[in-house]
Amino acid sequence: MSAPPELPDIVQRAFAVSRKAGYVSFCRNETGRLLAALAATRGGTMAEFGTGCGVGTAWLRSGVRNGAHILSAELDAKLAEAAQEIFVDDELVDVLAADWSVLRDKGPYSLLFLDSGTPQDVGVDQIADLVEPGGIVVLDDFIPCEMWPPITFGRVDTLREQWLTDERFTAVEVMVASDASVVIATRR
Repeated sequence: MSAPPELPDIVQRAFAVSRKAGYVSFCRNETGRLLAALAATRGGTMAEFGTGCGVGTAWLRSGVRNGAHILSAELDAKLAEAAQEIFVDDELVDVLAADWSVLRDKGPYSLLFLDSGTPQDVGVDQIADLVEPGGIVVLDDFIPCEMWPPITFGRVDTLREQWLTDERFTAVEVMVASDASVVIATRR
């Protein structure tokens, strides 16, 4: 059995900041590697709703190849400040201590990353116009489901259902681990 691939330096720094802040809710490495791969295909501006301590942002940054800019918004000012430490000298990343809605006027985005647990008022209708044609939305933290409609904790997962059926996007659910999946949606 071989050792897992090394984490990019920026991601290692983000994990260190998370540990120091006592923050344990962050982007999984499996999702992070997917974000890095997708970020490597994007130009323009990318965004993240809910920075936490910057692990997802770091994964995005590790994939940037063509000068793309990353904006990330975190509602908790202490977490945003912790994440800002990681990117203090990086002109390609801005972490804002603010609600996600401040990013509305800064798009459109070539890639947008958000957690499936994002506040309920943030659905496909609020996101669609923030993504440029051909732009990608990545929603993480889903539990894989093999049935339709998708059921989570005994209820229809309406958020996943909306993303997978919205005509403005071509979308797919992808398992990144046996217990985790993401929805990837490309704006038509």
